[in-house]
Parts: sequence; structure tokens; C-alpha cells
Amino acid sequence: MLTPPVALTAAGVVTALGDGPATHAALLRGEKALRLTPVLGANGGEDVPLALAAGRGFDETAPPNWMPVLHQLAAHIPAAPWGSARWPVFVTSSNFGVGSLFAFRQGGGDLAHLTYGTPHATVEWLATQLNWGPNVTTLSHACVSAHLGMLLATRTLQAGLAERALVFSFDFISPFVAGGFHALKILNADFPAPYADRATGSIGLGDGAAFAVLSRPQDEPTAEFHLTAQHLHNEMHHFTANRTDGTGFATCLEPLRRATADRHVWIKGHGTGTLEAGRLECAALTTAFPDAPLVGWKGSLGHTLGSCGLVELVLAMESFRHSRAPGTVGGVGPTFHPTVALDPVDVSACDAVVCASNAFGGAHAATLLTHA
Repeated sequence: MLTPPVALTAAGVVTALGDGPATHAALLRGEKALRLTPVLGANGGEDVPLALAAGRGFDETAPPNWMPVLHQLAAHIPAAPWGSARWPVFVTSSNFGVGSLFAFRQGGGDLAHLTYGTPHATVEWLATQLNWGPNVTTLSHACVSAHLGMLLATRTLQAGLAERALVFSFDFISPFVAGGFHALKILNADFPAPYADRATGSIGLGDGAAFAVLSRPQDEPTAEFHLTAQHLHNEMHHFTANRTDGTGFATCLEPLRRATADRHVWIKGHGTGTLEAGRLECAALTTAFPDAPLVGWKGSLGHTLGSCGLVELVLAMESFRHSRAPGTVGGVGPTFHPTVALDPVDVSACDAVVCASNAFGGAHAATLLTHA
């Protein structure tokens, strides 16, 4: 079911390439943040492609070494009584501080790690650090976590239960998370992301965090951007595999296809680099939006997991501001479809972008961002 539009009052992002403007500029230049890194950090292991925030070590400390990055991002959130009854906060992630829990188990039981080792403990600590009140909702749904947060924030606003809503999403890669993906044999040195003519798939992982302040359009009539439509769908087929006929992808996109009938659209795909999911996603997107240029950025930034939907949404906003969307950085041809753009795209004639994400468990999400 589609939700009514909401206005984007403010937003910010941080990736391995820096803040929003810096990341967008670097992507336009074709820079790749992914670096081959031992999968278990100081404990070695095979080299895998990771994109880590500047200055952050790939190990677990207490407090976690990604907390300073979050503080820098949070400094850009407009001042408001966040976490109070009418100013709710929705925090999303797919791994929170799970690396700290692993460090506790592996490092001799240092209790300091437990403050950050579970989702609720991490969020409670974060809320204290950022002076948020108790109205903080913690959400996690694999790689569509941020989409879920935006959807629930939207419904809260439209129900008249809030003045503004803050969605805050963060995922920082730990040796535990990288090791888990490596166990699936999809996190390997065969990067950049493969497309049509590769025998195996490979993905990269990256640090990413972002926030967005949402409001009702009537409360923010001069807003530069709107979330005009959002849709989530779970095909409930398999924990890691999608239905091979691609109906899960298509079902999620159909309402947004109808919503873009009178718009000039470009597409920011999920684009992890896994072969089957890549083929299914590309087929569904090019069927629903046959003439729209399609790009993906995980070949540079890595997959920022549960935060990717919001991280990449904010970068799409930067693309509109500069009238240019980065191409599929890190990708090489031939592509699955001619509309997949490897080079930057002129989006000056476009007034909307569909931002799609897909997740373990057959979860699919798509958001229609429109530019005033």
C-alpha cells in the first residue's frame, strides 16, 4: 500500500568518501572507496573489499571507533526536542553494534563491550549521547531497514501523531559482519561488481550512516524534496534466495510505476553485485521503467547494509542539486540492460528518482523521491 507524500525537511549522510557533497563529487569522478582488507582485521584472513570511514580502524574498541563518525553526522540534525512525544526518532540498522558482542566473546569477557553489543543497548547509549528523549523506536529488517524506518515515520506523521519525525540509520562494518558475509562466498576479491558475463558474483561492504527529518507537506510548503511514494513487499520465499521468476521485485515496483506516469524518472538500483539478484532486479526495473537510466553505487561505497536505502537516498538528493547522478561506479560492461549507465547521467530534465533496495528474506523496498 502506498503512503501519502511527506516532505524532507533536512538530511545528511556520511560514507567512506565523506559527507554528502564530498561523496557525490567523488562518485562523479569515478572514485572507488572499496579497498582489499583482511576479512578479520588484525586477526587476518583473506582480503575482501571493504569501504571504511576515514580514520576508523577495522577492529572493535569500547566505545566503538565509529561513534565519533556518528557524532559528526548528528551535529547536522536541526535542533528540536527529538525523542519527545511529538518529535519521535526512528533508529534503523541491520547490525547495530554486533561487533562489540563478538569482541566481548572473543576478548576475554570485557564487560565494556556489552554497552554496545545489542541493538537496544546501542540505541539507548546513542540516545543518551545525543540528548534524545524516550520516544525512540528501534527497527531492523536487514537491508531495507532504513526504508522501514522512513515508512513508519511517514505513517506516524500522516496519523497526526507527530510534528516532525527523525529517521537515523547507521551501519559500520565489523570483522564479525565481514566474516559472516565471507562465509556466504559472495564477499571476495573478484571485484568490481560483475554483470552479464561473469561466472560468480561478488559484493563489497561499506560504512554508512544518514539521517532525514520528515514532516507533513502542509507544514513545510517550501521543502525542496518529497517522498512521494513508498512501498515495501516481502515475497516470503527463502531466507537468502528470491523467487526465480522475479515476481517479488516486480510486485514491489508496480505501485511506484503507476505513481510515475507523468514524471521524468531515473533509477537508483540496489545493485549489490550478486548475479541472480542483479539480473532479477535489473529485469524488473527495466520492465517497469523501460526508458529510465539505471545506476548503482555499491561498486564504490560498498553495501552499507540496513542503512543503504537512506544513505543512497541522500546522495540522490545531491544528484538533483547538481543535475548529475553518478554512474555505476566500479561496474564494467557488458551490462544486463542498455539502460544501465556506467558513466554519470544528466538528470536535469528529471523530476523524480526511484530508489530501490532488496534484502535477505525476500524483502523489497522502493521509494519515489521527487524534486520540487
